[in-house]
Amino acid sequence: MATRLNKYISESGVCSRREADRYIEQGSVFVNGKRATVGTQVTGKDRVVVNGSVIEPRGEEEVVYIAYNKPPGITTTTTVGVRDNIIRAIKHSVRLVPVGQLDKESQGLVLLTNNGELVNKILRSSHVHENEYVVMLNKPITEQFLEAIATGAGQPGAEAQQIKITKDTPYIFRISLLHDTIRQIRRWCEQLGYEVVQMERIRVMNVSVKALGVGEWRDLRPGELKVLQETLDQAGPAPSGAARRKRTSTAAFWGERPARGASAKTGPAPTGADAPKPSPRSKPTDEWLEMPTEQKPKRTARPGGGRPAGSAAARPEGKSTGRPTRTAGPRSAGGPAKGPAAPPKGKPSNRGTRGASRPGKRS
Repeated sequence: MATRLNKYISESGVCSRREADRYIEQGSVFVNGKRATVGTQVTGKDRVVVNGSVIEPRGEEEVVYIAYNKPPGITTTTTVGVRDNIIRAIKHSVRLVPVGQLDKESQGLVLLTNNGELVNKILRSSHVHENEYVVMLNKPITEQFLEAIATGAGQPGAEAQQIKITKDTPYIFRISLLHDTIRQIRRWCEQLGYEVVQMERIRVMNVSVKALGVGEWRDLRPGELKVLQETLDQAGPAPSGAARRKRTSTAAFWGERPARGASAKTGPAPTGADAPKPSPRSKPTDEWLEMPTEQKPKRTARPGGGRPAGSAAARPEGKSTGRPTRTAGPRSAGGPAKGPAAPPKGKPSNRGTRGASRPGKRS
């Protein structure tokens, strides 16, 4: 079965899909001796070379799923340039990718795997990706604080996270929520005037950190992996916009929108006899507006030819038209007034009369 080249490279454990696309764009990937392009489909029979090394797809038996109890000070990143990254801390023989993130100051459970499909399923199915934390604060917890945290500290979109919170001790509370973001709980506490002393993630979906020491990791049990896969298969992809901020008043925005041509302050547009009549120079607002075109009045010729009467009077004084003005002469009974004949310009032409004065030529 053919698969995309970046997925093929990622499943081999060489790098992530994003890095694989970068190698392909740089021309460092060859398939069967030819330079590969982004989106190339390959199978297990193809010979794939990345940066001069031949790679092979991993088998199904090589898939690794582990649970790691991350200590404080470790960053959940696979970037080699970061000093205290999670990959260097685990020192696993297989290249793993963390599922989600946990801020550097916190400790607790982090799932890691080399199965990119599982990572995408968990992150996309954010409506079933539940995380549970135990948080210790610097001062006693009040009921007002619990109520505020239960609503996401008043931030829009927090109701989609289905927050559940309980008080364990005067300084410790337990909270579970969906698709949490890094440092989100810390920001809520700081907004309410509290400081987080210690925070630990104790559960990710159906996997618990119980009986796992700080800095230790273990393989997922077959029962945990089975329940995890079944939950993701039943949930399917997350609904569109589940993790986005909801509009404050959807009904008011869509259901109560004013009609075209009406103002939001005055309500719907009046109809019938109460509707205002459109101006003759304007068009209704529900139609496409066009640029006005002014048509010049047609010139009507007066009897006898010439310009219409009054055209000379309508011309502004002192404005030159670029044409010589004619001086009116005495009118004749047969037509309009004509001025004196203009003197001839240049040498007079004798074309057409040259042969008439010669003898022997036909006239």
